[in-house]
Amino acid sequence: MELTDAEFEAEVLKSDIPVLVDFWAPWCGPCKSMLPIVDEISTEYEGKVKVVKVNVDENSETPGKFGVMSIPTFIIFKDGEAVTTFVGAKSKEDMKSELDAVIG
Repeated sequence: MELTDAEFEAEVLKSDIPVLVDFWAPWCGPCKSMLPIVDEISTEYEGKVKVVKVNVDENSETPGKFGVMSIPTFIIFKDGEAVTTFVGAKSKEDMKSELDAVIG
């Protein structure tokens, strides 16, 4: 799911389940390399974690608010709070362990 700055609060901060936010841009090589992993995570964690993407070129307010300085940056939100942040390409196993730690 692709989000805009305007949708961020309703879809992420007010979500009933944890949310993995992928801050990315179309020109970013590491972002592109993460696409298949993010898609797999989205499928595997369906119903437990919401997975959304924010294009930093089209939406500058939200990345600025959460201190996103380089991409890809992934932030896991739970109960409206940013609980985990990791930057750069990660393995699927690393991403799953980060999510598992949040969803318990």
